[in-house]
Amino acid sequence: MIPRTYRRPGRCTGRNGARVGAALALAAAVAFAPVAAAMPRDADTDAPSLDFLPWKSRAERDAHGDGYKVTVPVPPPARGVRLPKVAGAEGRPLVVIDAGHGGNDPGAINPQAALREKDVTLKIAKAIRDALVEGGRARVALTRDDDRYIPLRERFGIARRLRADLFISVHCDSVGAGLPTGATAYTLSDVASDREAALLAARENKSDVIAGVQLGRDADVTSILIDLTQRETMNASAGFARLLGREAKPLMPVKTNFHRTASLMVLKAPDMPSVLFETGYISTPADAAFLDSKAGREKIAETVRRAVEVYFARRLAVR
Repeated sequence: MIPRTYRRPGRCTGRNGARVGAALALAAAVAFAPVAAAMPRDADTDAPSLDFLPWKSRAERDAHGDGYKVTVPVPPPARGVRLPKVAGAEGRPLVVIDAGHGGNDPGAINPQAALREKDVTLKIAKAIRDALVEGGRARVALTRDDDRYIPLRERFGIARRLRADLFISVHCDSVGAGLPTGATAYTLSDVASDREAALLAARENKSDVIAGVQLGRDADVTSILIDLTQRETMNASAGFARLLGREAKPLMPVKTNFHRTASLMVLKAPDMPSVLFETGYISTPADAAFLDSKAGREKIAETVRRAVEVYFARRLAVR
């Protein structure tokens, strides 16, 4: 049986005379059932949840008494991926620091200085954790605290299962020729801000392929929920990236166009502000020496600590 279709003439007319209309078709229950079954359910009524407006924090979201809210399903952890310990005072917002690469994925390599990105990022991540815990304004967890590989989706998946308020993925940049210098921060966008950002996305997103993991496609309903929630998350991510650039300038080398955008898999948590922090060029001798020094790591950690504290203070002020 062909479903009946109801049409209503469009009321919007463009300058070229085009009109917009909408068509609604009756669908059989059997056709809609798989979609309804895939939707998140309300815990009390077992009805499909229409929880899709993002809030500044989960505490604010849970306390808000009106409007719709967002509940994006969290995938189960992959085999062998454990939730890390959380350090810091209870009640503080949670920051998850992700040391890029690891295990059989070394990342970028500087053969002259015998440096591997996976080792450098782990040292920097630990320095950031220590600085944040000492500052006392945030709780902190590391996606990895040793040399092991974690799939890209599991990196932000760990943060989501911990209900993190902010996710920072730490990396080192690299080029095949030339001596560029300076840090950059990337936030999510479907369109890269420049050619270098596009090349970075292509390189980093291949990390799961290197580890032999095939990335699956999200279900249609999940994709719709992601689209509904991700815009506000992207705005919050961009705000933190700007803060990071401001705090970095007095302490460490930064590129003129510090904040960039790219379609990076590790930043695709739909409901958690996320930034990929390229702390410098491991392929450039000056940057490599800075990244591999205790003084350099302390300056990077101080940069992140300052930015994190301002970021959460601002969000608290606008509640």
